[in-house]
Amino acid sequence: MLKHRTVDTKAGPLTVVVTGTGAVRAAGFTPEVSELVDLIHPRLREPIESADDVGPVIGHVKSYFDGDRSALDAVVVEQYSGGEYLRHAWQVMREIKPGAPVTYSEFARLSGRPAAIRAAATACSRNPVALFTPCHRVLRLDGSLGGYRWGLPVKRLLLDHEAAA
Repeated sequence: MLKHRTVDTKAGPLTVVVTGTGAVRAAGFTPEVSELVDLIHPRLREPIESADDVGPVIGHVKSYFDGDRSALDAVVVEQYSGGEYLRHAWQVMREIKPGAPVTYSEFARLSGRPAAIRAAATACSRNPVALFTPCHRVLRLDGSLGGYRWGLPVKRLLLDHEAAA
């Protein structure tokens, strides 16, 4: 059984879906858990119930927004795509440091496929655990924001928060 909880943040409501062991399977800046269900790979889907206790993840989120930019590094995520490149790209994405965003081209290079810029963008767009696998730290070549499932104002706020900390 998966559990979910929504917490208010500076970027708006953040809903997390976690396993019984506290690993995050889905997260997004929405109060609606239904918006997250389709982001979870079918092999990882289970019934989901609301819960006050979803493990330490909420504490890490609060620490992050209180200025501890490394607080999210301790959060375990469970992402599954069925494809080796996406799994690897998501792991690489977690290594992008707060306050040091990269371009899609740089992300493709870091992921081991420098010519695969579209694949790098796909890894960002299919990321089911926003904030914890920080796709918001990937920008267009000209430094503009590009896209973000949860809206460009949220992406801008997260980047500004990380730059200021």
